[in-house]
Amino acid sequence: MAAYVYEGMFILDSNRYGKDPSGVSGKINALVEKLGGEILVSRMWAEQRLAYPIDGHRRGTYWLTYFRMDSTKMEELNYACNISDDMLRYLFIKQDPRLVDMLIAHAEGHELAGDGDGEAAETSSDDSADDEKESSDTETAEETVEAAD
Repeated sequence: MAAYVYEGMFILDSNRYGKDPSGVSGKINALVEKLGGEILVSRMWAEQRLAYPIDGHRRGTYWLTYFRMDSTKMEELNYACNISDDMLRYLFIKQDPRLVDMLIAHAEGHELAGDGDGEAAETSSDDSADDEKESSDTETAEETVEAAD
């Protein structure tokens, strides 16, 4: 079957993550690799207060993972996440192949091409060139009207 790139967002038990950060996050990577997947990026996204309590927990550690896996193995991964005590919630999203490189670079913390003031400066100069063209067209039209009178 076809292997796709998935984004996995996990809400982990903050208490367990605080006691053993590498162990809890390592379990996620181990689950994916055990099912024949390849971890592309795996990192902590945030630790924050939950909107509502989940199993008595008011805080959660959000863990973001991008991985490549055969689509037929996703059901097994869902089952493994359901029975894990470390994960309060999880979500998997199949990524568009055209966006994968950009998403992974962003997750790794690399600056994307086109970011910054360079692109804004180009856009601004293009806009001013368009404005100059429009004003010269307007002047030409006014001259034509005056000549016709």
